[in-house]
Amino acid sequence: MRALVTGGAGFIGSHLCDRLTGQGAEIWCIDNLYLGRRRNVEHLKTSNGFHFVELDVLDAKKLDALFTDAKFDTVFHLAANSDIAAGVADPVLDLRLNQLTTLSVLEAMRKHGVQRLFFAGTSAVFGETSAVLHEDFGPLQPISFYGASKLAAEAYVSTYANLFGLSAVVLRFPNVVGERATHGVIYDFLRKLEKNPAVLDVLGDGNQTKPYLYVADLIDAILVAWEKSSGALSVYHAAGIGNTSVREIAEIVVAAAGRPDTAIRFGAGDRGWPGDVPNFRYDISRLQALGWQPRRHSTEAVGLAVKRIRANGF
Repeated sequence: MRALVTGGAGFIGSHLCDRLTGQGAEIWCIDNLYLGRRRNVEHLKTSNGFHFVELDVLDAKKLDALFTDAKFDTVFHLAANSDIAAGVADPVLDLRLNQLTTLSVLEAMRKHGVQRLFFAGTSAVFGETSAVLHEDFGPLQPISFYGASKLAAEAYVSTYANLFGLSAVVLRFPNVVGERATHGVIYDFLRKLEKNPAVLDVLGDGNQTKPYLYVADLIDAILVAWEKSSGALSVYHAAGIGNTSVREIAEIVVAAAGRPDTAIRFGAGDRGWPGDVPNFRYDISRLQALGWQPRRHSTEAVGLAVKRIRANGF
């Protein structure tokens, strides 16, 4: 397999590059280093078949040249702004980095006849609902620019698949945790404790509760969906077992830091910031039917992520 991984130096993308390279695929990892980090893939530079290119997916000419030279047969599209709060602060950010990057990749694929696409989706496309979310749930009513741009990108993926013969897999990620994260609740808590060990301030009342999935389990899910899907468009959900509250995460972080005297100070309201969905639940039975099973409970995934992030640094 000759594969392009966009956003390949990012949190999840770098773990995918690890796995694919280890399986013997030839990988081109491209990243504009907005959220990605060179150090995430530095260890792969001596691997046969791994290529890192600092490239902005929105640079159509450079992307076209890369497709011409590399002759990909597969694209894993993970390049995106995944920081929801940053997107709320700058409404154009998610349009550019989520929707327009997807269009740029799809156009390059169409032009060069690349037929297979993996797209990193998100639970944020659903917005706020108490329902258990299965893949065909609707209507989709996102409440953040991140969710809106990812929903629009999914629509482009569906349209290109049906008009131009692509075979596309969409996997809607849950909250993913693990080493190499650049933001998110665990990362934020650890940084806050580093600055002020006496008090950990929590955005919201701490009752926000979501399913967390360890990044290695997500990579398993990506590859199962990729290897066992066929047809124009396949959509799946992945999540850890059960749910974990922000209050529990704060307690796990404080305990792991060995600071029993740290005061955890909660804010007001049921969410951390505008656009945050405080609770959601996924139906993962469609992906389970293909043979994937999460290996860790949500809270176990959080605990392991705290341990690994502290060991590997921020």
